[in-house]
Amino acid sequence: MTRRWLFVAALLLCAAPASAQTLREAIAQAYVSNPELAAARARQEALEETPEQARAGGRPVVAVTGNGGYDRLGLGSAASATVTGTMPIWTGGRVLSAVRAANGDVAAGAEALRDVEAVILQRVVGAYADLLFSQQAVDVARVGIERLDRQVAEARSRFGLGQSTRTDVAQLEAQRASVVANLADAEGALATAAAVYRATVGQDAGTLSAEVAAPTALPTTLADARAQAETNNPLLMRQRRIVAAAGARIDLARAERAPSLDLTGSYGRGTGLVDGDMRGFPAATSAGLVLRVPLLTGGLVSSRVRQAQATARAERYQADAASREARRDADTAWAAFTAAQGRLRASIDGLAAAELALQGVRAEYGFGLRSTIDILVADQSLRAAQLSVASSRADVLVAQAALLRATGTLRPAAYG
Repeated sequence: MTRRWLFVAALLLCAAPASAQTLREAIAQAYVSNPELAAARARQEALEETPEQARAGGRPVVAVTGNGGYDRLGLGSAASATVTGTMPIWTGGRVLSAVRAANGDVAAGAEALRDVEAVILQRVVGAYADLLFSQQAVDVARVGIERLDRQVAEARSRFGLGQSTRTDVAQLEAQRASVVANLADAEGALATAAAVYRATVGQDAGTLSAEVAAPTALPTTLADARAQAETNNPLLMRQRRIVAAAGARIDLARAERAPSLDLTGSYGRGTGLVDGDMRGFPAATSAGLVLRVPLLTGGLVSSRVRQAQATARAERYQADAASREARRDADTAWAAFTAAQGRLRASIDGLAAAELALQGVRAEYGFGLRSTIDILVADQSLRAAQLSVASSRADVLVAQAALLRATGTLRPAAYG
């Protein structure tokens, strides 16, 4: 835990003071400030106290009691104090089983906390990807409007020279109006994405960086993804820890049949007011062994043993189900990741072709070899290709986070 916090502190020292500009900085900020994650950590800290409480059942206990009062019919004013102590010598395995069960609960809680961390970080990546796409969509629309403004001005000039028609100008103006409407929608989506980002990360975002390095812990094959999920998926690991704790509770229930032996002792002394004088009574001291042997419990212990065994069977079945679920998550996350990568490669190729096509159409338009419709189609294709690349990059970020969570490796260090 200490190394983890040192790592996060180092990330924050490198982060910009006003806003998170990179995904690495956003993750670091959310990791130390997200209230849901802080609450989960606090619950885990509370759970970590249970083994110590279980160990207390095998440790000595000392108590002091005192009393005082007045009796008109007897001695008058009197007071006494007694010190008693109990030292468990043999608990029949009760304490050992209780400690094992508590340790299993703590281990299961640690895995649950790891999954909560992964959920929060996956949410951060999703918010970052959505906001990044929204910012790029706004930029695409604004650049498109500027490009169409130049094209409209050129068409008007050509119309004035009699080289184009009023229809050509109207077509370009109509497309510009359409892009202006797209810009309004993109700005609305940007505001929504910024609000989600602020709630998730804990601070406002600046202009996000589109250059995000691939996480270091990504599996390279589907087989690697499955293997990592089987050995590191937090929900699967949590369920396996629960199975271990359930086995310890069977032993705890059985221990109720075993005898127990305690060493006990006490020391007491009293005083009383007799004829106006305060007199002390003789001290009372005792020590001995207390043996408790359960003979008949009315079937309670046997019932608790059967109940614990049934619960343990249920948890083992649940572990099998969690194993299948972890493998399914790894398979689906890998499929989504590879599909997103394929879309990104195709979108980048499409963008390069769209840019070249627009340049060629505009050059040919200058020689009268292309019509205004050709310009409009090429311009629209370019914007669509730019948005496709932005969307595909966001999809890759989201798919990477999902794959890391499925394989149990989604943590801040993965984006270091």
